[in-house]
Amino acid sequence: MVYTRSNQRSLTKAQKRRFVDAVLTLKRKGRYDEFVRTHIEFYQGDGDSGLRVAHMAPSFFPWHRKFLLEFEQALQQVDPAVSVPYWDWTVDRTPAASLWGEDFLGGDGQGSDRKVTTGPFARRNGTWIVKETVTDGDYLMRELGRPRAPIDLPSKAELADALDEPVYDAEPWNSLASAGLRNKLEGWPVRRGDPTWSNHNRVHRWVGGQMLGGGSVNDPVFWLHHAFVDLCWTRWSRSHPKAAAYLPAEQPALGRPGRGRVIAAGQRMPPWNTPVRDMLGPMPYRYE
Repeated sequence: MVYTRSNQRSLTKAQKRRFVDAVLTLKRKGRYDEFVRTHIEFYQGDGDSGLRVAHMAPSFFPWHRKFLLEFEQALQQVDPAVSVPYWDWTVDRTPAASLWGEDFLGGDGQGSDRKVTTGPFARRNGTWIVKETVTDGDYLMRELGRPRAPIDLPSKAELADALDEPVYDAEPWNSLASAGLRNKLEGWPVRRGDPTWSNHNRVHRWVGGQMLGGGSVNDPVFWLHHAFVDLCWTRWSRSHPKAAAYLPAEQPALGRPGRGRVIAAGQRMPPWNTPVRDMLGPMPYRYE
């Protein structure tokens, strides 16, 4: 049975409450923190040794698609009617957007420590204690828009620029790839030292707090953000049917960039041992 992932702005109060309750239940049972640990473990970059799977690599999209599905299935074991909504950050672009409401994800961080004090994930409620983290503090932090050095969320034009890419990915298959959907939507600067972040990466930086690093899953907005990234990949695949094939198709040849460091089309993704191809076909969900 195919279920629907809805735009967060169209959710009813009851749907918001059911999503929040399911997330809090996973947190209470310790299951949520397992997802946090997984993301921290696989948050590896160009400069790290070994295989890159979740970030700065062609498998960015299929890895996070599998990650989202695992989380969604955990939610549905709590409440079968729940799915992960998506946040279109090209439309809902301010701290006044509905997803930051008291009845949903809560608002901005306050004070010098940027502690979130409103909503169901505020530390004061005792139900959302950050345990798996790469930062100090056991509370959720945000700095929406980064007032000390303001940045904007990605625009429709910036997203469209990424979605206009005619190929999936390209050498050197990392954060320096100057062509391909994957790096333009993931949003790494294409030159070392370039301060410009785009699309997916700039959203993480706009939210701030835990969303800045490997522990970004500590903020539930992570899932809404990545559901929209997954939707963008879905749209691109449909509009580029002849170019939508995952790349690289095979492991790069000896001496070529990425050899032994990236996942090729026929290989499996840890930690699930899931073939990349399993994440390329029809999915059990559709987007509203």
